[in-house]
Amino acid sequence: MGVELTYRDAVAKAIVDEMNRDDSVYIMGEDIGRYQGTFRVTQGMFDDYGPKRVIDTPITEAGFTGIAIGSAMSGLRPIVEMMTMSFSILALDQILNHAAKVHYMTGGQASVPMVIRGPGGAAKQLSAQHSHSLEGWFAHCPGLKVVAPSTPECAYGLFKTSVRDDNPVIFTENPGLYTVKGELPDDDDFTVPIGKARIAREGTDMSLVCYSRMVHVCLEAAERLAEQGISAEVVDVRSLLPLDMETISASVAKTNRAVVVYEDWKFGGFGGEIASRIGEECFDDLDAPVLRVGGLNVPTPYSRVLELECIPSADSVLAAVERLS
Repeated sequence: MGVELTYRDAVAKAIVDEMNRDDSVYIMGEDIGRYQGTFRVTQGMFDDYGPKRVIDTPITEAGFTGIAIGSAMSGLRPIVEMMTMSFSILALDQILNHAAKVHYMTGGQASVPMVIRGPGGAAKQLSAQHSHSLEGWFAHCPGLKVVAPSTPECAYGLFKTSVRDDNPVIFTENPGLYTVKGELPDDDDFTVPIGKARIAREGTDMSLVCYSRMVHVCLEAAERLAEQGISAEVVDVRSLLPLDMETISASVAKTNRAVVVYEDWKFGGFGGEIASRIGEECFDDLDAPVLRVGGLNVPTPYSRVLELECIPSADSVLAAVERLS
């Protein structure tokens, strides 16, 4: 039997395991050391590893991301924590123009093995500047890998794989998942491959394709649909780039209907890419149009009541399914 951990503790365990396994792994970011992290993912690490491997940085995302890229090119494996992934906007030049392109522009002579991680998406009243879901922005850029796990087990296994990968990996953790509990395998070397989706719930009538916290929203919707006699399959994408279309296509071929659910703004969000690929590659299997359920196209409000109205819920998923019935 494995141990039950929260999502937050699963990420922390993966960081510690990889730092113990490989001396070239270190972590840097704002308030991750003495303060022990805004979301407490790095709690206790400063005392255990010291200031050379758990590095508190100034509030300068572009600066410390650039330092991490240089150290990765020199043989280290940095983990960069963004206090919130919304702040990664300040480091977009370093991430998109350097981390993602160095391997290509040096003809494969240099690699950038690093992980950029942190909370992405709405939490509870963090307002418009701290609630972005940016995973689709990063998935648009060749040279990066982008993952968005939904469970403690997936977070643990995918993080270990991400640290060991020789490419820069964007690892987004929805803050609404940090307290979710789950059982980890009794195997300290357990990993989950990047680029492989999973079936979170088997079904025959409808495919709900989703990732990150929306997996739990879709599982709730699937339970309520079952009460109506509708069998919904929940596909947990997990990895946005590379995207596992084989698993998604196989699900759609079985159910003949698809709803793509994502927390990002609906307009231009990554769910549109998934829906388009389903339309292109699974056209003959579809008995109805592919629908999307995404966040409202507004800045995330501070008001909790309004915030909840902007984020997809089980009710909004059910409303979309009714349109296909």
